[in-house]
This record gives sequence, C-alpha cells and structure tokens, in this order.
Amino acid sequence: MMLARAIAEQDVAHLPGRRDEAWKYTDLRGALRAVPGPSPRGVAPVGLGPLGAVEADHAITFVNGRCDGEGSFEARAGETATFRLRFVSQAEETSHQAAFAVTVQAGATLTLLETYEGSGSAYLANVNLDIWLAEGASLERIVVLEEPDDAVSVSSAEVELSAESAYAQTVLTRGARLQRHETRLHHPGGGATVRIDGVYLLGARRHADLTTVVTHEGVGGVTSQLTKGVARDQARGVFQGKIVVSHGADRTDARMGHHALLLTDGAEIDAKPELEIYADDVSCAHGNTVGALDEDALFYMRQRGLPEAQARAMLMQAFLGEVTDRIAHEGARHAAQAWAAAELGALS
Repeated sequence: MMLARAIAEQDVAHLPGRRDEAWKYTDLRGALRAVPGPSPRGVAPVGLGPLGAVEADHAITFVNGRCDGEGSFEARAGETATFRLRFVSQAEETSHQAAFAVTVQAGATLTLLETYEGSGSAYLANVNLDIWLAEGASLERIVVLEEPDDAVSVSSAEVELSAESAYAQTVLTRGARLQRHETRLHHPGGGATVRIDGVYLLGARRHADLTTVVTHEGVGGVTSQLTKGVARDQARGVFQGKIVVSHGADRTDARMGHHALLLTDGAEIDAKPELEIYADDVSCAHGNTVGALDEDALFYMRQRGLPEAQARAMLMQAFLGEVTDRIAHEGARHAAQAWAAAELGALS
C-alpha cells in the first residue's frame, strides 16, 4: 500500500491524495506536508479499552506498532472463542504502522473485538490486517475507533472467505483529523454470507471515512450492508461502498444502505454507493439518504413533555440502533450500544 511505503521510506510523495479516485475525499497528501519520524516504544496501557466490558479468551495489544505477542492469531477448527485485538497509539508528532493476520479454521466461530485507541497528538498511524475464513467458519468483527482530534489514522483489512463461511462486521467511529477504515472482501459465493455495517458520530472538525469493497466471485453469495452516521459542526463523514458482482456470480443477493443525519449546516457528508454488476441472474440494490432529524417526530415528543435535547437524543439513538441491534454477540452488542449512547451525549 502507498501509505505503508510512505511511512517506511519517510517519503510524502508516496501518500495518496485527491487525484487518486479512491482517496479524493480523504486527502492524505494534502493533510501531511511531511511524514513524521518513527514513534518510540510505548508502555502497556492500563485497562482493556472501549470494549473492555466484553470478556475475551485471548488478547494481543500493539503499542506504537509494536506487538506484545505473535503477529497472528488462529481460531482452531471447531473452536468457539473471543479475541481482543488492540492498536494503541502513544505518540506525539511521530508515525508507526502494524500488520496482523487472523485465521479462522473450518467450523470455528470467532468474535473479534478490535479497538484503535490514541493518546498524544498529531501522530500518523497505519494498520493492515489479513483475515481468512476456512469453509464453514464464522467471524463477527466489532471495531471501535477512539482517537484524538488531531491524529491521522488509516486501517485496512483484506478479507478472504471460503464456501459456507459467515463474516459479520460492525465499525463504530468518532473520527479524527483524518481517519479512514477500509475493508476489501473477496466473496466466493457457495453459500457464504456477509454482513458489513458501520456507525460514525462526528463533531467539531473530525473526519471519518468508511470505505468498503465487496467482490462476489461465485454463485449464490449474500451480502447485507448498512451504514449510518451523524455529523455536526464542521465535521465530515465519508462513505464509499462498492459491491462488485463478477462474471459467473449468478444468484448473488447484495443489499447496501447508507443513511446520515446532518445536525448543523457546516457539517458535510460525502457518499458514494456503487454497484458494479457483470452477471444477469442477480438481486442487488442500494439506497442512500442524507437529511436532518424528523421535525414532526421531534415536535410530537416535545408536546408530550420531553425536553428538546432528550427528544433529539432519543431519535438519534433509534436511528443508529438499527445498526447496533444487528450485532449477534450479546456482550458486544450492549457495549456498542453504550458506546454510541455516550458519543451521542457528547454531540448533544
């Protein structure tokens, strides 16, 4: 990837920018005049992070790109497990990157609790993940990004599925100075299923970019995607979702939805949903809406004695709840709902 090379070589010329179609809304080259120097070693963080209330069987933590364990994790065949993966940045105007691999063997069921936590300021962080699911494997990935408002952060994952596997993902973010979370997923069909969701809650001048590409390469694949966001002040939300149905990927069923609320006139949402279809016998659709809170519903609630701030918060919680309610793991679902409620309170 261009960013990995830029950090490794300390060369800003390798950074992607607005002339790169996939990066035109998240202009790294425009944001960084130089690549910061390498981050020093950090110290082990206190606590378990934003998903710490959820119990885990295994855990690995990266601090400033350095790992306290192996650079990979494998869920063994038939195993049911929960794995906590933390990427912690303790940096001041420096840069670091990390790479990690997750393998889910045949018949295994894995819940991945993945968090990005930042202290310090003005750092540049890059994380690359490789995820592979064997036949009949199941993975639910819950991602929370909590980083400071002056950080630049990019995280990307390449996900490879096998027949009859199941992959589910929910990303929750409050953004940063410039933040991008990208997922590229190779869908084999063959009874494999995908759910790939996201929530962004942005205030001040924070920027969050949720980019996904799902490529259907075989017969009979299913994808369901739902992303919702809220932005206010001078914040900017970016959604780029692309579903590709390749030649021969007949009987694909793919659905994509993106819906956002703008709370103030200065906020901005850039949405780019795409369907690229090369097969005939498919059922595919996408939808996209950007608007304000329903004034009629707000009026109705206020007429029944609710203060305006509380009424707005309840409407936004209901709006986002459609995404967080889709999380299958009960503990992770409750943690995600609590995180969203706290972030909405901060936006109010």
